[in-house]
Amino acid sequence: MTTLLCADPDEAVAGVRDGSTVLVGGFGMAGMPVALIDALIRQGATDLTVVSNNAGNGDTGLAALLAAGRVRKVVCSFPRQADSWVFDGLYRQGRVELELVPQGTLAERMRAAGAGIGAFYCPTGAGTPLAEGKETREIDGRSHVLEYPLRGDVALIGAYRADRMGNLVYRKTARNFGPVMATAATTVVAQVREVVDVGALDPEAVVTPGLYVDRVVEVGS
Repeated sequence: MTTLLCADPDEAVAGVRDGSTVLVGGFGMAGMPVALIDALIRQGATDLTVVSNNAGNGDTGLAALLAAGRVRKVVCSFPRQADSWVFDGLYRQGRVELELVPQGTLAERMRAAGAGIGAFYCPTGAGTPLAEGKETREIDGRSHVLEYPLRGDVALIGAYRADRMGNLVYRKTARNFGPVMATAATTVVAQVREVVDVGALDPEAVVTPGLYVDRVVEVGS
C-alpha cells in the first residue's frame, strides 16, 4: 500500500460517503484534526456516526460538524462539558443519538477491531445502565460485560510529523486515541504539522507505521 500525500485537507477527505462511521482523534482539542473536520464539512458527507472521546468543544472542530447537521449519532465517553453546548442542544432536541462508552472501553473496542478480536469481557459498566441489553458473565467472582469491536469506515487523526511513507510520530498528549484509531478504520487520514523525507524520523519514535495510513496532509502549526 502506498500512502497518498494530499495537496490540501479537501483532497484528504474526498470520497467520504454519507452514512459513514468516522473515528475522530483528540482529547478535547489536544490532537483533534480540526483541518480535516473543516474539510469534511465542506465535502458534505452527512448521516455520519462519529466516534470520539468527547462530543465537541465550543463552536469549532467536531462541534462545528455537529452544528452543520451532518452527524446522526455520537459514540463517546464525555458528551457533556462546560463548552459542549452544541451537542447538548442537539441531543435535547432529539436531533442526534448518543452511545455512551467508558473511556477505557472505547479505546479497547477500537484496539480489538484493529487486532481482529471478535469480542471481549470487561468489568467496567457492569451493574449500571450501560450494561443494559448486553451479555454479562461472572469471571473470578466479578461481573463482566461483553463488548464488541468498534470499527470505522474512516479515521481522521492528528499527528506531529509524517514521512513520505506515512509513518507517524505524535507530540505528547496529542497522541491519545490516534494510534488505536489508525488500526480500526478502513481508510486512515492523518493531518500533520510537517512531512519529512523517508529516513528523517527515528524508527524508535514511530508510533503508527505507514502501513496503516492511507492519506497524509501537511497543515502546518
